[in-house]
Amino acid sequence: MNVSGIDRVHSRLSELEDMFPGWLTEIVEGSIMLSPVRPVHGTTIQRLWTILDEQLPPEWSQMSDVAFVFDDANEFCPDLAVVPAEAEDENRSAYAAGLIEFVAEVVSPESVRRDYELKPRWYASRGIANYLLLDPLKGHAVTMWNPGPDGYLGHDTLPYGRDVTVNSPLGRLLIPTGSLPVDPKARPQT
Repeated sequence: MNVSGIDRVHSRLSELEDMFPGWLTEIVEGSIMLSPVRPVHGTTIQRLWTILDEQLPPEWSQMSDVAFVFDDANEFCPDLAVVPAEAEDENRSAYAAGLIEFVAEVVSPESVRRDYELKPRWYASRGIANYLLLDPLKGHAVTMWNPGPDGYLGHDTLPYGRDVTVNSPLGRLLIPTGSLPVDPKARPQT
């Protein structure tokens, strides 16, 4: 896709965002995806943001729901991405995926496949060192590390209530999950 093609897609995404307030838009495998945003989703992102804000070195910044271009058919808007602070200062609507050092997604009913299957492959293929998946539907966190061309080689799943430790190039990040919300419609895990 040439620059004018990308501009047209971004223009279309902007129109959709205006037409569907409360919905997140992304380009996944060449298709425009719309996902409703729920309070549990937003609360999870806000709490994670606060937790990381106290731990990240000052030369790093957090972004939420900003487009990162992976290729012509895939442009993701991570729930939370940690990038160099100078990138945030550019205040753009889209960035190169290679800027992301750490990424987190919050699972919603509509994003299960994307968050568990598609995004780990894409994030790992771009060398993003750590992927944190917070799942209020199941009440657990999944940490992924050691990126390779086909996905992450290492992962752990921990129930909410336990502290998650992410040994990242940004330093050791400690994420207490006890205060993260669980979707009230979630089915208890057995």
